[in-house]
Amino acid sequence: MSVFLKTRVTEIGPEVADLAEGGVVILFADGSPPELAEVSVLHRTESGPSDDAPSKGASIAIGGLSATITAIGPSAWAKVREIGHVVINFNGAAEAERPGEICASEVDTEALVAELKAGAVIVLAAA
Repeated sequence: MSVFLKTRVTEIGPEVADLAEGGVVILFADGSPPELAEVSVLHRTESGPSDDAPSKGASIAIGGLSATITAIGPSAWAKVREIGHVVINFNGAAEAERPGEICASEVDTEALVAELKAGAVIVLAAA
């Protein structure tokens, strides 16, 4: 299994649960501006990000919750590599609506909220 990114959640912003209930998770590397931290899952990279971006069909796991990447915006991986930032939308879309977005298969949003906690590991890997 080829890992594109393995990162550990360090902090959860106070507005993250509301976004996750709608199927949206915003990742931002530790040290993000305070106004962004409020809506972000802050993280510290343990492995990667790889030079190559994940493609449709790759997996994304947040703690014990898994999904499949269904689309990736043209600038999404560059943002991950540059500043550790990406919007993950668990909407099952075949095309990303925004250039910095990764779309993934739909998940149980209650389970998603439950998995988003400090110490959780997030892994994007080849299928």
